[in-house]
Amino acid sequence: MTEVLDVFADGAVVTKRNLIKIIRVPEVLVWVLISPIMFVLLFGYVFGSAIDAGGVSYREFLMGGIFVQTVVFGATFTGAGMAEDMQKGIIDRFRSLPMSRSAVLFGRTASDIVYNVLSIVIMAGTGLLIGWRVRTSILEALAGFALLLLFSYAFSWVMGYIGLLVPSPEVVNNASFMVIMPLTFVANTFVPLESLPGVLRTFAEWNPVSAVAQAVRELFGNLPADYVAPDVWSLQNPVLYTLIWVAIILAIFVPLAVRQYKRAASR
Repeated sequence: MTEVLDVFADGAVVTKRNLIKIIRVPEVLVWVLISPIMFVLLFGYVFGSAIDAGGVSYREFLMGGIFVQTVVFGATFTGAGMAEDMQKGIIDRFRSLPMSRSAVLFGRTASDIVYNVLSIVIMAGTGLLIGWRVRTSILEALAGFALLLLFSYAFSWVMGYIGLLVPSPEVVNNASFMVIMPLTFVANTFVPLESLPGVLRTFAEWNPVSAVAQAVRELFGNLPADYVAPDVWSLQNPVLYTLIWVAIILAIFVPLAVRQYKRAASR
């Protein structure tokens, strides 16, 4: 019990340290917040009249996918931050202190939730301006936002592990791009699954990103009244499927990242 409390206490200190960097380097935060605005406006106005969303406004359909894409991309800050700290030798300094070995990772992933919260707030405001609306209850809407943050938190552990493996933040960005682009684009994020051909559609149906997008659309009420989910379990039970993936990712990558942190040396 004492060890668990130490992890949370030390992790809170690391979280504070990472959040202070936002104040000292506000340019990073500015670009983080501009990116979701650009995605919402570009996809909403460029593709808004060209894609049939199946009985619902494309801009309402779009927002669920944009939310998921943004929080997944936001998880890359964990990997880039870990790689940067490794490169500058800060991790060695942490390892020399009498603190929990896993606190750095917990603090890093926790602080990046703040980035995603800010991105979601800005993106939701932009969505409201272009016509997006939440058509369910406040509790269901909050559940949708909570699910987004939970999935992004789990995915940040994947990026944290990658950040400890590669030599620089630039490599993290390139490596994460190779993983995130297929996950976010071969899915129902921007187009209905019916428009995808055979193999790609099967992949998209079981892609966890599709499940998260489907879940938040349901929780926000952004699906047609007569909508019938595809005949595949993952999209008929998107919330449960998302939670299963969150549990799997955390069960695999939390111990992997902690073990890699203990082995890593300054680069």
